[in-house]
Amino acid sequence: MIFGLFHLGHTQAAAPKATLERPILIVGDSLSSEYGIRRQSGWVQLLRERLADRYTTPPPVINASISGDTTSGGITRLPALLKEHAPGLVIIELGGNDALRGLALDMTRNNLTQMIELSQQAGAATILTGIQIPANYGPAYTEAFKNLYPEIAKATDTILVPFLLAGLETDRNLFIEDGIHPSEQAQPILLENVWPAVEQALAVGRQ
Repeated sequence: MIFGLFHLGHTQAAAPKATLERPILIVGDSLSSEYGIRRQSGWVQLLRERLADRYTTPPPVINASISGDTTSGGITRLPALLKEHAPGLVIIELGGNDALRGLALDMTRNNLTQMIELSQQAGAATILTGIQIPANYGPAYTEAFKNLYPEIAKATDTILVPFLLAGLETDRNLFIEDGIHPSEQAQPILLENVWPAVEQALAVGRQ
């Protein structure tokens, strides 16, 4: 979980559509699980509050994020989550821990692709938040990992949020003591990075 990139992908007419009547499911790692900050202060909680402000009957937001999770953990957990919650939108925020553990890029690609396809087969629209790792992992690996997310999003017709932590890179005060995880003060910035993608998914669903 370190850095990612930001861009909105496209949605074809045949793609699943999000609705206000079905939950939003977030499957992520410590960037979404309020690691190191007060409970109910993370961007997921802020998303709940934003939805409540914008919609008379907002969709429930299910946060199934686990600190330290990898894409392998995500693909293992996802089928039961889809069955239990029947979401209309799935936000997948995983992959950083794969890189930190030096796991193969092909495995990360396959796991993320399968998670998106399973979600879409269950009738959910999908959002993928990409990750970018530090340059000290080597230029070839760093660039390949950076490109992984837009490539997956394009191939699976998924809305992409490639820079989850956009706006945090130059201010170390926006991170907790470990220098990796965003602080409570950074959470509104994360929400603003994710919100256009959520808004796009919900708008497509209302067409």
